[in-house]
Amino acid sequence: MGSVFHYRFDQVMTIKEQEKNESEMAYKESVSDFEKIATDLFEALKKKEDLIIFQQERMSTGLSILEMHNYANFIDSIEKKIAELQQKVIQARSKMEWFEAKLLEISLECKKYEKMKEKEQTLFNLEQDRIEVIQLDEMSQIAFYNKEVR
Repeated sequence: MGSVFHYRFDQVMTIKEQEKNESEMAYKESVSDFEKIATDLFEALKKKEDLIIFQQERMSTGLSILEMHNYANFIDSIEKKIAELQQKVIQARSKMEWFEAKLLEISLECKKYEKMKEKEQTLFNLEQDRIEVIQLDEMSQIAFYNKEVR
């Protein structure tokens, strides 16, 4: 009696869901990359801070020129690494934000298709109900007619 509902954009929805899943994975990967680089930056900053504190402690007890020179070179190399990591953090944040925007965009597209499917399913169900009522009316009329004819 009833028909089966087939959504005309099921294939499109499947593709959009795959795009959403890929976008989610790319976003999670970009978050992970950002967190790793940010952690590296934090560790480099902490290393520099600890080295400066250690150098100051050593200066109070006496420090040779060579040791001072070595500490200065080491701090300089850490500062270069920090500057490099700061640039990488900026790039990683930018990449992460781009993937986040892409994920939001594709998620909204998926939601639109889901809403359209829900609406079409509701209309289909209403039409099926209407057809069922008409068929029941026809059957009752036939039954009534058969009783009257006898």
